[in-house]
Amino acid sequence: MLELINLSAIPVYLLVFVRIAAFFVTLPLFSYTTIPTPFKIGFTFFLAFIMYYTVDGSAVPVDDTYLFLLIKEAMVGLLIGLLAYIILSAVQVAGGFIDFQMGFAIANVMDPQTGAQSPLTGQYFYIIALLFLLSVNGHHLLIDGIFNSYQLIPLEAFIPFQDGKIAEFIIQMFNEMFLIAFQMAIPIVGCLFLVDVALGIIARTVPQLNVFVVGLPLKIFVSFVVILIFLSLYMMLVENLFETIFIAMRDLMRLFGGA
Repeated sequence: MLELINLSAIPVYLLVFVRIAAFFVTLPLFSYTTIPTPFKIGFTFFLAFIMYYTVDGSAVPVDDTYLFLLIKEAMVGLLIGLLAYIILSAVQVAGGFIDFQMGFAIANVMDPQTGAQSPLTGQYFYIIALLFLLSVNGHHLLIDGIFNSYQLIPLEAFIPFQDGKIAEFIIQMFNEMFLIAFQMAIPIVGCLFLVDVALGIIARTVPQLNVFVVGLPLKIFVSFVVILIFLSLYMMLVENLFETIFIAMRDLMRLFGGA
């Protein structure tokens, strides 16, 4: 504790604290408004205190470039956490695709964790994904990711933005996110498309039947049955999603470190 009070140790500790605090601002599960802010600050403080003794801050310059190092640390934490949040948003996007076909697109709900509107099915899938993340200790792996970032991105190093690899990598992760969302939604959306085709055939062959009255509850019933059947497949896709998140975070850290 005396070493932390030492004036030479405060700049290094502040850099560690800024990166972890920025990481928790955008990271899924840790950034939600349902977690009290004093808990976030205290957890960040003690986690930074622990990590301070594991990083090499001997080469950190305390001069005019120190402010830019603080900005760099904040950008590193924000972007790494934001990348994980973007990829995890594939669950919400898949739920939006499904709700549009089910007829639930107009019935969005308020997500208490983020404060934004989210589709009904997407919120259901999202809660299952978070519970699965906690059950396999994925939140420990996320914290381990920010811990390993100091081996890939030293405190005194700056981010090489000039080669364009980081922007290309972010665009690639956006494409990966939509691909995973499509894989999650295609079983239910495909079955609902077949229901629409069947209702169209019935409407042509039996004009007396009002398919608009029958179609909506039928599509909702078929959707629930298909979701129940494909729930095991969904868990496999969620596992693939978390693997993609951890790999993407590692690759982004390597790009930030100039690898």
